[in-house]
Amino acid sequence: MKPQFWFSGTWLALSACLGLAACQKQPEPAAATAAPAEAAVATATTAPAALPDTEFNPKLAEYIKTLSSDDFQGRAPATKGEEKTLAYLSEQFKRIGLKPQPDGTYIQPVQLVQIDPKEVSAMSFSGDKAPAPFKYRDQMFTWTTRVTEFSEIKDSELVFVGYGIVAPEYDWNDYEGLDVKGKTVVMFVNDPGFATQDPKLFTGNAMTYYGRWTYKFEEAARQGAAGALIVHETDAASYGWHVVAGGSATKFDLINPNKNADRTAIEGWVTTESANTLFGVIGENIESMRKKALSKDFAPVPLGIKASVSVKSNVRELTSGNVVGIIEGSEKPDEAILYMAHWDHLGLDFANPNNKVFNGAQDNASGTGALIAMAEYYAAQPKPKRSIAFVAVTAEERGLLGSAWYAKHPVFPLNKTVAGINMDVINVDGPMKDMTVVGFGNSELEVLLKKYTEQQGRYIAPENNPAAGSYYRSDHFNLAKKGVPMLYAKGGVDSVDHGKEWGIKQREEFNKCCYHKVEDEYKDSWDLRGAQQDMFLYYRVGRELADDTSAWPNWYEGKEFKAARDASLAQ
Repeated sequence: MKPQFWFSGTWLALSACLGLAACQKQPEPAAATAAPAEAAVATATTAPAALPDTEFNPKLAEYIKTLSSDDFQGRAPATKGEEKTLAYLSEQFKRIGLKPQPDGTYIQPVQLVQIDPKEVSAMSFSGDKAPAPFKYRDQMFTWTTRVTEFSEIKDSELVFVGYGIVAPEYDWNDYEGLDVKGKTVVMFVNDPGFATQDPKLFTGNAMTYYGRWTYKFEEAARQGAAGALIVHETDAASYGWHVVAGGSATKFDLINPNKNADRTAIEGWVTTESANTLFGVIGENIESMRKKALSKDFAPVPLGIKASVSVKSNVRELTSGNVVGIIEGSEKPDEAILYMAHWDHLGLDFANPNNKVFNGAQDNASGTGALIAMAEYYAAQPKPKRSIAFVAVTAEERGLLGSAWYAKHPVFPLNKTVAGINMDVINVDGPMKDMTVVGFGNSELEVLLKKYTEQQGRYIAPENNPAAGSYYRSDHFNLAKKGVPMLYAKGGVDSVDHGKEWGIKQREEFNKCCYHKVEDEYKDSWDLRGAQQDMFLYYRVGRELADDTSAWPNWYEGKEFKAARDASLAQ
């Protein structure tokens, strides 16, 4: 039976227009040059008189409940739980009528490698003023992403490279004039904007891509470094040392033909205290080195000592899977709008005698259920002019690997991918007055979102802690790095029924009680009306882009992904 849909009277007419070429409104020319951030924000102090759009697809709860049930065993990659999840998603996509892969299946195989460090040496030093060795986990935390059973740096010269950033759009190059081949670079986490709180430097308090630790390791590898060490500071990283070194040392990565030989031999972190020890060799400390790193005439600083550390690992290659279904466009089937959600979670906790299943109901059975509901809704509407791709990706919890694989092996070429929307942890707390945009002020997609959000009587709000760099910590990021504009937005905290303080409390309680814990389970008490509202917004943004075949949204000027987008569209 086809799903039943409900619209308020205003939205009934709008939805019909969205599905018909004759009613399709062209984007206003100003959209391409709209000012970021301020232009996209509206405010609302009272709830709308009515609550439109609260039943996008009544089956949403069913999909979430099924995917987060114990039968799916926590949906870990390369497990029985994955087998069941992929079968379920394929079954739903087939029932809905989505087009499969060219081989007739909905599964895109993803080749992964699991690297389990079984022995990590202390980090020893040589030189006239060499400090005592650093202890693993206590003073440093190192690993390798090379697909090998043994990796090391030996007597590798340490050199401080500031923030380890090469950012042409910010006229910033910490590696300028430096040859780091065979050397180990030491750098600060986050970026100069956070350090200075200067809104004119990078993006001020809001972390950029260049502030992410993952970027810093990638850049060190591009520069040819043998090793890369990041200085941990709790405020700059937005989490404590226990998050870095207190958990599992197991790493997952994609399998590349060169077995990741192009990565540094050793990656890792050192504590604040350890960094001061290293800088103390040359009579400096973190604060004095930060001043050097922030100066306009910064030059890399040799630390006068050499480091050695080794990692012995067990290596296991795995095959997982993304699930892809397509609605072909009626006029330009080679161009696509992408909807994405990660299906995986953490699997089973065999040490827990009472509750072994990491059900991952909110994270991210909710987003995966929304993906199915979105596909079902699209299938019931008039055919879009451009294609719509629905992609459920694997191994997000292992380092955004399924989306990284898709970005390398896209079903639609990235220069034909118009834009994307990521659904990761949707709102289960009822209607909200606000719509939170993570990575606020990044792209022209916010102009479309603002238009439809305001028509619901709501307003757009930035994330509450932009310094944490949350935009770079979910699957859309891998497409964004390649230039594809990606929207990551979700229902906010300003509850229509209970107020803002209540909404904030719900999010805080989830993070405390349930995030990445076995307590993240489906609850019949959830109020999915807010999620339904949000899904109408996701639909309308995507539908407008699908039916306006002249629209090619971009990043705002000065954003770190715009150059990649411009180059892609020029092909």
